Amino acid sequence: MLTTARHIARLLAIARTLAAHDALFPLEEAGLAPIATFIASSLARKRRNGGRRGQRLAAALQALGPSFIKLGQALSVRSDLFGEEMAEDLSLLQDRLPPFPAAAARATIEAELGRPIKALFAAFDDRPVAAASISQVHYAETTDGRPVAVKILRPGIEGAFARDLALFYWLAGLAERARPALRRLKPVEVVATFRDMVAVEMDLRLEAAAAAEFAETLADDPNIRIPRVDWPRTARRVLTLERIGGIPVDEREALVAAGHDPTRIIARAAETFFNQVFCHGYFHADMHPGNLFVNAEGQIVMVDFGIMGRLDRKTRFYLADMLMGFLQGDYRAVAEVHFRAGYVPPHKSMEAFMLACRSIGEPIFNRPLHEISFARLLGQLFQVTETFEMETQPQLLLLQKSMLLAEGVGRRLNPEVNMWQLARPLVETWMRENRGPEARLRETAQDVAQALQRLPQLLRQTEDAIALLADGGFKLHPDTLRALTTTGGTETRLLLWPLWGAVVLLLLILIAVISAH
Repeated sequence: MLTTARHIARLLAIARTLAAHDALFPLEEAGLAPIATFIASSLARKRRNGGRRGQRLAAALQALGPSFIKLGQALSVRSDLFGEEMAEDLSLLQDRLPPFPAAAARATIEAELGRPIKALFAAFDDRPVAAASISQVHYAETTDGRPVAVKILRPGIEGAFARDLALFYWLAGLAERARPALRRLKPVEVVATFRDMVAVEMDLRLEAAAAAEFAETLADDPNIRIPRVDWPRTARRVLTLERIGGIPVDEREALVAAGHDPTRIIARAAETFFNQVFCHGYFHADMHPGNLFVNAEGQIVMVDFGIMGRLDRKTRFYLADMLMGFLQGDYRAVAEVHFRAGYVPPHKSMEAFMLACRSIGEPIFNRPLHEISFARLLGQLFQVTETFEMETQPQLLLLQKSMLLAEGVGRRLNPEVNMWQLARPLVETWMRENRGPEARLRETAQDVAQALQRLPQLLRQTEDAIALLADGGFKLHPDTLRALTTTGGTETRLLLWPLWGAVVLLLLILIAVISAH
């Protein structure tokens, strides 16, 4: 009861801030806490600045602090909830806050690493180069002369996020109970995804591990450069990375002055993004210009690995088949892959979903090539989910956000170029190798081989079960037990014949598949 009272009091304060920015509509339209919204609307003095709804909401979230800034960024991929314009406005929400004192940063470093600053760094710049909602970054030089960037968590940030997460869970549960129609959008699961995302950012050892894994995964990609982790100077609240120089990717004039070709940079960005998503299923999910630089060699330097995305093999194949269907104008194939993946329930009309897919694809692909946006395609596809009861796929929402950010970078560098078209040869090669007839034969052969590997264990388990039956380990009818144990176990062995027949059949299938290949 006390916890609920605290949540209500906090909700009222939040509603007043939203009302002050004329941004109460998320609570009003969801039908949540109508009394609190009415009181807040009555008490607040609205600042009508004439901005769009998304801009007003972004300003309110900025005023509410770190947790809400992160929440707004997470919601910026939910065009299915708010529409494309508002999602785009939220995507521009700046994760910037005033810096905390350098003395607090130094104290955190010494407490976490257990050594004085002077024993760790020959030089430490007290002026932060970036200050965000969760952390801030200082430049330093190690005692052996290496330039590094040191990321430090804000004091008390863990407790603040824990309190707000409890409130978000309470609101999500309230939404599911008060509005059953919202359950399809999985509000509790969305909060859980947000919690998991923030958990990585709250433990900088996890971000360090993500940076190391990302560097290892893309070690053979000549287009990308990932800073090395300085593990001896890294702990839960401190992360030290190699400092790599470069020009911010959105500073086109500076890049041209340095001799870089913007179109070539777009091609490299498209290629490395495609490799991350489809070849490895592990991608940087916060690719805004502040995290991307171009070094002297023309490589794309990535920083900030607090938000990473993963796609399993099945999801990558779904995504590839769906995008190829749209590109070829084969809307039946697009619909079939959604039904096959289980994203659309089987009781829904295939023909109606085909029509919806056509209504999305035709307007997009009839536009000039440089205006085609795959991120917009995904966003509009998510907007038809309510009609077809398509469940929210958090991993695809994160991918859509990354695609939006990547496309935004491309437009800044050269608005006349479509980054996905530059990567088309790579896409076609991957599709041929992974989704063509030969790839499907290999996939079938792998499935058969895996089934054969499991058969010996299945046979052993079956033999053990029959032996247990024969020994009276299970209580069976006497006639059944007598039938199983007659003539010295001959019938027991006969029961295994179908399994051995399956082994032979699977071997024949495997031979046929290999021969066809």
